[in-house]
Amino acid sequence: MQDTSKQYDAVISTCRSLFINKMKDYGSAWRILRLPSLTDQIFIKAQRIRGLQQNDVRKVNEGEESEFIGVINYCIMALVQLDKGVVEQPDLETEEATNLYDEKVEITKQLMLDKNHDYGEAWRDMRVSSLTDLILQKLLRVKQIEDNSGKTIVSEGIDANYQDMINYAVFAMIHLKG
Repeated sequence: MQDTSKQYDAVISTCRSLFINKMKDYGSAWRILRLPSLTDQIFIKAQRIRGLQQNDVRKVNEGEESEFIGVINYCIMALVQLDKGVVEQPDLETEEATNLYDEKVEITKQLMLDKNHDYGEAWRDMRVSSLTDLILQKLLRVKQIEDNSGKTIVSEGIDANYQDMINYAVFAMIHLKG
């Protein structure tokens, strides 16, 4: 599990760096996005990954890794939006946004470590395509919960689904780098 923690941190470091650089370029324009809009952005990324995995021909010269980074960063933005709510104008400076990013990652990583302990690192034997399918399944669940105005009867909430998607995307990137 020590390797998993280090590998997780390395993937997040790449994602975090891109998040910070985009904050410097665009500010916190993402703060105006409602949760369904963020969910749809993640869905687009995951669908593209699945297309890359299934199609023989690529017309855009970007691979799966950049899309998984997008999944991770958009999920973190969604977790922030769940806590802080949507705003009409960008309201976060880079430092505050980065602190919120780090807070969400810390909670999500701990969830991964706990589940990884219980599941015995089963993800290591999974295919990247299966992790992609799980992300898409979680997205469809989130969309249904959103369509139900956030209400669930027996299921975990939207936040847990975003956290699982982050962790699946990190696992996929670990596989791709390995």
